[in-house]
Amino acid sequence: MHCEVRSTGDTSVISLSGRFVFQSHRSFREAYEQALARSDTRVIKVDFGKVEYLDSAALGMLLLLREKVEADRKTVQLSEVKGVVRQVLEVANFHKLFKITS
Repeated sequence: MHCEVRSTGDTSVISLSGRFVFQSHRSFREAYEQALARSDTRVIKVDFGKVEYLDSAALGMLLLLREKVEADRKTVQLSEVKGVVRQVLEVANFHKLFKITS
């Protein structure tokens, strides 16, 4: 999986592409740590527009991100969530934990 971070104002966007699986943990962690390191970041958006697949490890990584973000009094949003990725997140009840947009 490829991660790219860009920031505008108080929002940092982590754009993901490919398969979001256990092997992605290092690149995902580096991306969100980069976003959290910006003192003016209040919102972190994770862009799933180019994600083909995610597994249970990816769900765990999202929960870890949520914990870190909330500890810093910031918010996290999941954007461009479609298809199989949306189904997996809904089955896992992530719509109750995250703001999810398509």
